[in-house]
Amino acid sequence: MGAGSSALAHEHVNKTTVLDTYANIAEAKYSDSLTTAKRLQASVAALIEAPSAVNLEAAKKAWLASRVPYQQTEVYRFGNAIVDDWEGKVNAWPLDEGLIDYVDASYGGPSDENAFAVLNVVANPNFELSGKTIDATQITPDLLAETLHEADGVESNVATGYHAIEFLLWGQDLNGHAHGAGSRPWTDFAKGDACTSGNCDRRGAYLSSATDLLVSDLQWMTLQWGESGEARKALFADEDAGIVTILTGMGSLSYGEQAGERMRLGLMLNDPEEEHDCFSDNTHNSHYYDGLGIQNAYLGEYVRVDGSLVSGPSLSDLVAHADEELDAELRSKLSTTMMKLGRIKSAAEAGFSYDQMLERGNAGGEALIMGGVDALVDQTKSIERVVSVLQIDNIAFEGSDSLDNPKAVFE
Repeated sequence: MGAGSSALAHEHVNKTTVLDTYANIAEAKYSDSLTTAKRLQASVAALIEAPSAVNLEAAKKAWLASRVPYQQTEVYRFGNAIVDDWEGKVNAWPLDEGLIDYVDASYGGPSDENAFAVLNVVANPNFELSGKTIDATQITPDLLAETLHEADGVESNVATGYHAIEFLLWGQDLNGHAHGAGSRPWTDFAKGDACTSGNCDRRGAYLSSATDLLVSDLQWMTLQWGESGEARKALFADEDAGIVTILTGMGSLSYGEQAGERMRLGLMLNDPEEEHDCFSDNTHNSHYYDGLGIQNAYLGEYVRVDGSLVSGPSLSDLVAHADEELDAELRSKLSTTMMKLGRIKSAAEAGFSYDQMLERGNAGGEALIMGGVDALVDQTKSIERVVSVLQIDNIAFEGSDSLDNPKAVFE
């Protein structure tokens, strides 16, 4: 490209156009999340209408597919207050699944931290909650969202979102560090005498309500990124702050959230319950698509579920104009991270599950996970350099004790 062409190209790269690309990609990602959630909703409806092993498997596959676009949106959480305030309704974890349905005896009972850890709403149409008698005869989206979710102010009382649905489809993963996900039988949704574990109609009602809620929540968020949406308006209210938003999302997800809370912490504790998608054993994909979302935000491109590409002027273009070497450095580190996360993904898909990687003494698993952690931490250092080069003030990334103060994890 000649100098004239390069100058002409840069005329179209400024904070406004970069933010426009970022918002357009957000709208596309949430729209894709909505599309795949509607497919999940249809599969759940088919399962409840005609329970069978085939229909349960179809619903599971639809859930797994729905995670691909959604996990790529997580880079929008940090910095976008509208997203961060909303995200707990759709992707909160870890959860005390005994709040929702039956659990194995090894799960334990109520604790000082959570009196409702084994409430089992599916089996109890009436119960006491925070001094009130709750009529749960009808399990509805409103009951889940307004009464049960974060009941009694306890964050692990997750009653809605992807992971509540995941638990209802797979059941508990009781394999510990051994290979294998949850194995809920399709008969847990069966009609009449074929029903196992009791309350199959209520279990189906809960699954249906949670899925309907997920669809409505994603509809709302998709609208927020539309042309007149509040999230888009907030992003453009102050363009400098908008660039801070992009970098805050990238740095906070890279460092404190993904490298720390989602990966390093689980390895330190050697705890399979620290998996992000612990019932389905899909954690390797969650990590991979979180990482891809960070790369998307920097490069200004996203491949939609229909195969089309959404792209435009990017933060990478803006950085390259200020410091070409730094742009090349961060691009390289983002690629390295995706390679390391890809190794975790490919190993898991070949049968070496994330549960097994987390087991104490498993050197291969530790090397795979720490490869991802180290790459994420390293790319964050370059994101911090971008903050300096773009002369941005008042920006702080999320931290994690697992990275910043490891001793505190065991106190």
